[in-house]
Amino acid sequence: MAETGRAAARPLTTYVLLAWTWVRAAAQYPVSMVLLALATAVVSGLDVAAIGLLFSRAPRIAGFGASEVLFLYGTSAMSFAISDILLGTTERLGHHVREGTLDAMLVRPVSPLIQVATEEFSPRRVGKLLPAGTVLTFALASVDAPWTPGRVALVPLMVLCGTLIFSGLWVLGGAVQFVLIESHGATKSLTYGGGYLTQYPMTVFARDFVRGVTFVVPLAFVNWQPALYVLDRPDPLGLPEAARFASPAVAAAVCAAAAFAWRAGLRHYRSTGS
Repeated sequence: MAETGRAAARPLTTYVLLAWTWVRAAAQYPVSMVLLALATAVVSGLDVAAIGLLFSRAPRIAGFGASEVLFLYGTSAMSFAISDILLGTTERLGHHVREGTLDAMLVRPVSPLIQVATEEFSPRRVGKLLPAGTVLTFALASVDAPWTPGRVALVPLMVLCGTLIFSGLWVLGGAVQFVLIESHGATKSLTYGGGYLTQYPMTVFARDFVRGVTFVVPLAFVNWQPALYVLDRPDPLGLPEAARFASPAVAAAVCAAAAFAWRAGLRHYRSTGS
């Protein structure tokens, strides 16, 4: 039992050690590291400024008030930022396949996924958490919701499940590049595009599009479906009440699909021979 536990913890330990190596390298230039993190925070905060600009022209967006939209932004941005910090560099897999550097990763005694995910791990990406956390804290304090114990508990669960869903999409996007090496730009529509659209109420978009991000690419379960329960709002698609609590199951399914796709990509990978 103890041996199994140590084996399960080994990948996490390896990830932390490799990431810490990159952090220590960046810390050799502390001023640059801090300035880059602040710059990242400012750039990420421009999305909040865009929301503020919209509400300066209209009191509600698709029937949602400012604090409700900021709640959606905060939960989405927090989930996306954490997943980006942990696995965002998997989008570079196509570069490694094309350059032949993936071959070197495969002969090392460390999972290639961990190697790609920790590559050039930069503390500046932590700057994305600052505007997300600030907005989420403000939204929780100002949103007019019936705060029952269940709704309070659902908020951190929502962020966790959103992080897992985005993480699965990062890995899926990387796995696609085993086959479609030049698909780097296209896979960003799932990751960065998904992070952007989940910042707004789904009622902004056409019903067919909402069905697509609910039943095909399940971005609606990042924060939209659980937010409907937290905010005590009806579902525009008329889905059953159970859909509000389906995010953990959806996150598990996305992560399982990502693990399968990654392993299948590794099995069928053929060296570039370079």
